[in-house]
Amino acid sequence: MGTPFRIDVPDRDQVDLRRRLTATRWPDHLDGVGWEYGTEPGYLRELVDYWATGFDWRREERRLNRYPQFRAAVDDLGVHFVHQRGRGPAPFPVLVLHGWPSSFVQMLDLLPLLADPAGHGGAPEDAFDVVVPSLPGYGFSDPLGEP
Repeated sequence: MGTPFRIDVPDRDQVDLRRRLTATRWPDHLDGVGWEYGTEPGYLRELVDYWATGFDWRREERRLNRYPQFRAAVDDLGVHFVHQRGRGPAPFPVLVLHGWPSSFVQMLDLLPLLADPAGHGGAPEDAFDVVVPSLPGYGFSDPLGEP
């Protein structure tokens, strides 16, 4: 099936990210333009400030690590995935993919509904074994080496 995987981003990487975010050199902006020439600078500053000072990565790691995660080699490429086994008499396998530029995280709310339909008002025989991979180059999967 794959090797069990646990998210554990080193503290030094988080410190480095905060340093780079707070050291952002902001471009000049034309007053009154809004979003016409790209991201509105006020919005972007708020977003960067949130990532630098308000986002609790360790809390998010704990939340994500509650899901059963693995990595497996697929054609010599390391692929990260969540595998939630279904709770029913004969769960049917289903692969749930994210798109670009999304990630596996956006699919996690589907897991309890698909894997345990009886726990959400459905029938146990409608359960799925759910696999949610991180596409190559996203999340914790390896990047592609060629187009």
